[in-house]
Amino acid sequence: MKIGIIIIFHNHEKEIDRSFIIKHIKRVNNIEFCLVNNDSKDNTYNILKEIKEACENVSVVNIKTYKPNIPAVKAGARYMFSQYRLDYLGYVNANLLNCQEALNNVILGIEKNKEAIANFNSKGTQQDEIKKILYKKFFSVVDYLIILKLKEAA
Repeated sequence: MKIGIIIIFHNHEKEIDRSFIIKHIKRVNNIEFCLVNNDSKDNTYNILKEIKEACENVSVVNIKTYKPNIPAVKAGARYMFSQYRLDYLGYVNANLLNCQEALNNVILGIEKNKEAIANFNSKGTQQDEIKKILYKKFFSVVDYLIILKLKEAA
């Protein structure tokens, strides 16, 4: 099963901890990441390019005109499906993660649950959480991490 994860960024220069993200993404070599720069006016795009240079499993898409969340995710999805043979595609909207700690926690959650995410099974989630985009299965990584945490606690 091949999984990709899209992370959308817009003016997150201060929230991106380069070394932390590089360290943890390198440990998740069975998942392809697409970091989407959504018309940032700060140094976000250059930081994302640095992460891409350090990690073999990272691609960067640069959107030059700001898009709402869904079109930005779709831009990343189009790129990922054109480059990789993916079975499922997850997404994270960094705009909903207000601080560096929240973004780092999601990256850490992806690393800690990399096997569960890589073996993502849509039967383990509610059907309305999975959307079809470009004829593939699409899910919220943050929601899936919450489900995994709840199952772990039960």
